Amino acid sequence: MNSDVLMMLFILQIKNIVQQKEQSTMTSPVPREQPFGNKRFADFDLAGKTFIVTGGARGLGLAIAEALVEAGGKVYCFDIQEKPDDEWEEAQRRVVPEWGGQLVYCQQDVRDAKLLEQRISQIADENGQLNGVVAAAAFIQTTPALDYSVDDISSMLATNYTSVFVTAQASAKAMMKHKTRGASICMVASMSGLVANKGMRSPVYNSSKAAVIQLARSLAMEWSPLREDGSGGIRVNCLSPGHIETPMVLELFEKDPGMKKKWIAENMMGRLATTGEFKGAALFLMSSASSFMTGNNLVIDGGHTAW
Repeated sequence: MNSDVLMMLFILQIKNIVQQKEQSTMTSPVPREQPFGNKRFADFDLAGKTFIVTGGARGLGLAIAEALVEAGGKVYCFDIQEKPDDEWEEAQRRVVPEWGGQLVYCQQDVRDAKLLEQRISQIADENGQLNGVVAAAAFIQTTPALDYSVDDISSMLATNYTSVFVTAQASAKAMMKHKTRGASICMVASMSGLVANKGMRSPVYNSSKAAVIQLARSLAMEWSPLREDGSGGIRVNCLSPGHIETPMVLELFEKDPGMKKKWIAENMMGRLATTGEFKGAALFLMSSASSFMTGNNLVIDGGHTAW
C-alpha cells in the first residue's frame, strides 16, 4: 500500500471522528445540576444550600426566608433588633426538620458596612459556600419633598441603597472566594422605582428603589460572566413588589387612614398583596430554575404599573 493511499485513509478517519463529535455536540443536553426526571421540581430544591436574607425578622423578608427554608435551604436572617419578635419565633416553629431547612437569626445592622462584610464572610466560610442572598432590608418615610431634611435623605439612602450595595458586594466576594456554582443575589426593589405612586409622598424612597433596579443591571454585567478561575457566574436580579400589607405599611395606614383605600384602587386586582404571595418568586430567583436570568427586574404588583 503506497503512501498516497495511506494518506487518504488517514484523512477519512479524521473526517469520521470530526462528524461524530459534531453529532454528539448537537444532541447533548445542556449540563444541569439534576438530570431531567430525576426528582420532582428538582430545579427548586435548595437542600444543602446556604442563604442570607437581610430584613428577615418580619414582613416580606421573613416570608422569603420561610420559602427558602421550606425548599430545604439553611437561611440566616439579618435584622437590627437584638432578638426576633413573635412573628419570627412562630415561623421557626413551623420549620419541618424533615425538609432539611434551617432558620437562623443574626442581629445585624446593615448600615454597619464593616461588620456586615465580616458576618457574611464568616457564614460563607463556616458553610464552605454562599448560594444566595436576598437584600430586603429597607424603610419608608412619607414626607413632602419640600420638607425633607438632608439628614432624612442620608438616613434613608444609607439603608435603602448603600446597605444593599454593600450586602451584594460582600456576598459576591464570598461567592467568588468559594467558587459557589449557580450563586444568586436578589435585591428587593419596588414598583415605586418605576412609577410615581399617586398621592404617596416619598420621593427619596422611590428614587432609592430606582437606583437599586439600575444597580442590579450594573452588577449583573460585572459578576455574571464565568471567570477563568471558576469564580463568577453570579446572577443578580431585582424583585419589585407592589403594595403589600406588612408591619411597615400598617404603620403608614395608622398615620394616614385613607391611604389604604387609595392604594387598593390603584391596582387591577383591587386589593393589597400579602407577604406570602412573593415566596414563589423569591424561590425562583434563588434556585436553579432561574439559571438564565440576570440583570432583570421581576415586577409583581397586581397590575399597578400596567395602566
